Amino acid sequence: MNKWAFMMASVTIVIWGSTFAAIRASLHGGYSSGHLVLTRFLIASAVFLVYALWPGTKFRLPAKKDLVKILLLGWVGISVYHIGITFGEQTVPAGTTAMLVASAPIFTAIIAAIFLKERPSLFGWIGLGVGFLGIFLITLGSPGASFGISSGALLIIIASMATSAFFVFQKPLLTRYRPIELTAYFTWAGTLPFFVFSPGLFESIQGATLEANLSAIYVGVFPAAIAYVTWAIALSSGEAGAVTSMMYVEPVFAILVAWIWLNELPSLLSVAGGIIAIASVILVNAFERRRRVSQTNFSK
Repeated sequence: MNKWAFMMASVTIVIWGSTFAAIRASLHGGYSSGHLVLTRFLIASAVFLVYALWPGTKFRLPAKKDLVKILLLGWVGISVYHIGITFGEQTVPAGTTAMLVASAPIFTAIIAAIFLKERPSLFGWIGLGVGFLGIFLITLGSPGASFGISSGALLIIIASMATSAFFVFQKPLLTRYRPIELTAYFTWAGTLPFFVFSPGLFESIQGATLEANLSAIYVGVFPAAIAYVTWAIALSSGEAGAVTSMMYVEPVFAILVAWIWLNELPSLLSVAGGIIAIASVILVNAFERRRRVSQTNFSK
């Protein structure tokens, strides 16, 4: 990654890392999982609609030839991912969920290598493996962690693969659309299936606590809208596999925010896993940068 891609990816990961505590606050404050998913993406859709209609904003509509691809990617990257996570967590402990979701960089690297010809070096693959080890340790250090196979675990694996495919296949579109435009298209498309959860939505909002409603607004504006834009910017500026490796660091911020907000103290094993996860990102980018420098010098 170049510095700009790294900075945008870092902003995204910090925001996404705060999502877990905010979602938990909303769920504990009166929201059901379905109502929360619908609410946050209605808010995100509204944010992009305001931007698109704002006077002086040059917001382009998608070309007809890209409509089907945009719809499919929105359904895969937004709908399938968030439905899989939401319903998967009904039977899978949070620690195991984090472990399964954190496999996304590996899926992304494999898909990117096949379809985008982004082939990491040997050290790049080792770095991804080290990051997976870090996530594994974070999971083992999480309360209630277990690795029983269930339908919920399968849903989360499907969600992880869905978001990996979403990251990879949106890259070609980023050469024709600005990141904020493309993210708006995906958000609007991905929100449509969530209307299946609309019955009882207003009653759920009215019965929720103030903290729950404020948390729902936060996850709608920041993780579901702004963070997806900064992530798209990062993807447009760097390789999909390298950018997605930053997701290994996400649980570190998730633990920190949960500690401050919910007073959930991480175990020493989780802290050790977080350090390893951060080291993996440094490893991937350091060796990939060295490889590019070597290739450039050799070509000269």
